[in-house]
Amino acid sequence: MINIKSKTDLGKMRLAGKIAANALKLAGESIKIGMTTFALDKIIHDYIVGQGAKPSFLGYGGFPASACISINNEVIHGIPNIKRRIMDGDIVSVDVGAYINGFHGDTCATFAVGEISDEAKRLLEVTEASLYAGIEQAKVDSRIGDIAHTIEEYCVSRGYAVVKKYCGHGVGKELHEAPEVPNYGKPGFGPRLVPGMTIAIEPMINVTGEDVSVLRDGWTVLTKSGSLSAHFEHTIAITPDGAVILTQP
Repeated sequence: MINIKSKTDLGKMRLAGKIAANALKLAGESIKIGMTTFALDKIIHDYIVGQGAKPSFLGYGGFPASACISINNEVIHGIPNIKRRIMDGDIVSVDVGAYINGFHGDTCATFAVGEISDEAKRLLEVTEASLYAGIEQAKVDSRIGDIAHTIEEYCVSRGYAVVKKYCGHGVGKELHEAPEVPNYGKPGFGPRLVPGMTIAIEPMINVTGEDVSVLRDGWTVLTKSGSLSAHFEHTIAITPDGAVILTQP
């Protein structure tokens, strides 16, 4: 069942989204060559807790950290590690959630560290642009498939591969709610968008090959091709005036 939010609910989600977005912004500002992913996770954790919220991911399904931090060919769900250092030329996806007053906010961005390759720069540009192209389709009476198809068409037409095993989702009192929001599909299909729906749109895009595998840690998702992967995400609300991004810093 898709949960429709009231104006009061949306106000609470704005706060959760703002905290998550500010934590993500702080992460981007804090990333340094040579720092560990564990240290970056602590910065995120301390900020969220300092705002009176809880990290949505900490303990979720047994996940052991406050943020998912995925590097280069890691697509999603990378576990912060005290031994894993961020290096010059890396691209680092940081996925953050905050829970406060009974609601979640969920957001992600992929950051460039030092001097990255032209291939990496273009991947980041295309993936982020596809997110906003998808958000533009999030209008009352449109369908989930309109968002999905737009993201797929934007990325595939530029030579990239869309990860199909994982997708966006509804957000609210639960971190993951109905409906699923894929990054591929047919326009005109899927649930109809109505005011009060809140969804996370999150393209996960690889340089080559859509196939992925999961490490033995049970969490970290890699590209099977070994190619770079990027991930951008916003939580949005459907309103009569179009999509409103709830995860703005």
